Amino acid sequence: MRLGMKIGKLLKQGDVAALLGSLGAGKTVIANGLCAGLGVKEDYITSPTYTIINQYDGRIPVYHIDLYRLKDSSELYNLGWDEYIYGHGVCIIEWADKAVEMLPEEYLMVNIEVTGKDKRRITLQAKGASYENTWD
Repeated sequence: MRLGMKIGKLLKQGDVAALLGSLGAGKTVIANGLCAGLGVKEDYITSPTYTIINQYDGRIPVYHIDLYRLKDSSELYNLGWDEYIYGHGVCIIEWADKAVEMLPEEYLMVNIEVTGKDKRRITLQAKGASYENTWD
């Protein structure tokens, strides 16, 4: 949660955070921290597993996208994917590996690996020049 908050404070309009990890790894916990860092006042951010996209108001709009139930990445076109990804807010995408080909050229990858019952290894990887300048 604290790491997510620190990252969230650095995110700006148009940024995309792609969250990867197994079921129960902590993607939604990181998403909660990102939202808190972006100034979202909601008590708890829920994973939009059934609705796919939740929108929250923070210092800029936050689009929390969960691709867990996505069968094919082409389904994203019907949801207005480009409007979210290239819009005026920040996109936080859980299960981003289900639509890697649909991600923009530049994004921040957050990979969460379970290393024990209460232990995680989190790796941040900047994809693109604008992210490399911020995250290196």
